[in-house]
Amino acid sequence: MSETPSPAPSPAGPPDFSAKVSPVTAKDLPHSWRPGCPVPPSRLRKVTMTYWGFDKKAHTGELIVNSAVTDDVTAIFRRLYEWRYPIARMRPVDAYRGSDFDSIEAANTSAFNCRAVTGGTGWSKHSYGRAIDLNPRENPWVEPDGSVAHGNARKFARRPLQAPGVINPGDRVVRLFAKYGWEWGGLFAGAKDYQHFSKGGG
Repeated sequence: MSETPSPAPSPAGPPDFSAKVSPVTAKDLPHSWRPGCPVPPSRLRKVTMTYWGFDKKAHTGELIVNSAVTDDVTAIFRRLYEWRYPIARMRPVDAYRGSDFDSIEAANTSAFNCRAVTGGTGWSKHSYGRAIDLNPRENPWVEPDGSVAHGNARKFARRPLQAPGVINPGDRVVRLFAKYGWEWGGLFAGAKDYQHFSKGGG
């Protein structure tokens, strides 16, 4: 009597979302923090979490944020992962020696960076760990004349635009951040900062 073959095991699906919040020190932030910045490292946290890539696979990334917003960040990125919203890369800006320009060139999603606000002299909300730049290639800073500083982002300058990872006015990504009190830079007067979300605006 021949045996009935066992069914082949089902392929494993993507892992569940996970997030871990860890303290950081000045040694962890050699390029993004310096004495005189508006928050000390003791008020910052590293959130290590799962994100969905443009390659349709799960990855693990890191964001450095203010300790007061770790619950927001975890909840928001959990939902983005559940939606399979694609994110190109997620590394602290120290991986780019604190260069916001180089981080954007690498299509990197990042948060804390002690620097002046773009085009001004006051502290950016990134300096407080209360701002996130999400998919900066697909969601660039666009000047009032429609120009962008990064060549890899030119085709993403107009809105609305239907493409993976793009954020549009009033879409579910904007509404998700707004649910937790984060404002979108795509609503700025003048230049538009489509990548930028900040807690409390600015």
